[in-house]
Amino acid sequence: MGNFLAGRAVAVTGAGRGIGRAVALACAAEGASVVVNDYGVSVDGSSPTSGIADGVAKEIGAAGGTAVAVADDIATMAGGQRVVDVALAEYGRLDGVVCTAGILRERMLFNMSEEEWDPVLATHLKGTFTVFRAASAVMRAQRSGTLIGFTSGNHQGSVSQANYSAAKGGVISLVRSAALGLHKYGVTANAVAPVARTRMSEGVPMELKEIGDPEDVAALVVYLLSERARAERITGQVYTIAGPKIAVWAQPRELRAAYGEGPWTPDRIADFLPGTVGTDPMPMLAHLESMAAAAAHGARPNA
Repeated sequence: MGNFLAGRAVAVTGAGRGIGRAVALACAAEGASVVVNDYGVSVDGSSPTSGIADGVAKEIGAAGGTAVAVADDIATMAGGQRVVDVALAEYGRLDGVVCTAGILRERMLFNMSEEEWDPVLATHLKGTFTVFRAASAVMRAQRSGTLIGFTSGNHQGSVSQANYSAAKGGVISLVRSAALGLHKYGVTANAVAPVARTRMSEGVPMELKEIGDPEDVAALVVYLLSERARAERITGQVYTIAGPKIAVWAQPRELRAAYGEGPWTPDRIADFLPGTVGTDPMPMLAHLESMAAAAAHGARPNA
C-alpha cells in the first residue's frame, strides 16, 4: 500500500469496470478510503446490477484497503447525493470525486432518436453535475477538495456520436466553471480525456494510434487528487493520457479578430470575413477529407 492519498476519502463513479475500476483500485492502494459507485449497466446503459460495484469493493477489501459500494444511478439528483452521503456516513469527510461513469449509443445525427440522446447526456453530463453539486457543498464547507470529470478527445466533434461528443464538451465547461466558482474555497477541478483500452474504446469509429491501459489513467487521477497537484495550483485543466503520452489541452480563447466600419450587412461580411478573420480548420475534418481522398484515389483504375 502506498500513501499518496493516505487519510483521504474519494468517491469514484463508473468504478465497476475499465478506467473507473482502475481508479478506485489505485486510490485504495495509495491509502484512500473509497466509495465505489456503479449502476452496473451494459455499454448502452441497460440491464443494471448492483453486483458490479460490490465486486470491486470486495476486491479492495481483500487487498487490505477500505471501500464501500453504492449502486445508485448518478443520472438522478438523489443518486449523486447518495454517493456523497455514503462517503460522509462511512468516512466522515470527502476529499475527492472522480466521475468516470458513461454509456454509448452510437448513431448518425440525422437518425438519432431522443432515446439515444437523452440517456447519454444524462449519464455523462448530468451524472457529473449531480455528484459535483453534492460534493462541492461539502468541499466548500471543508475549504478543500478535488473534483475530476472525465471527458474525451471526441469533445472536438464526432462523426457518429454527437450525443457523446456534446456531453463530453459539456463536462469540460462544467469543470472549468467549477474551477472558477470554487477556487476561493480551496477546491480544485480538472478533467481527464483518456485514451485507454476499455469496452467503450472498442466502439470508437476510427483507429486509435496512441492508446494505453486504464492503469495509466488511474495514475494521473491519483496525482490530480493529491496534495502534490494542489501545491502546484493545478485547476481548470484538461489532460490527455495515452500510454506514455501526457498532454494538456489549450484554454478556449479568441483566435483572430478584425474590425469594420459602419453597420454590418451580409454582403459586407461576405467580402470582409474570409480575408481577415477567416477560419480555424478542424483537424478531424481534415483527417476525414484525407481518408476520403485516399479512398477515392485507391478506387481509380490503374492508380
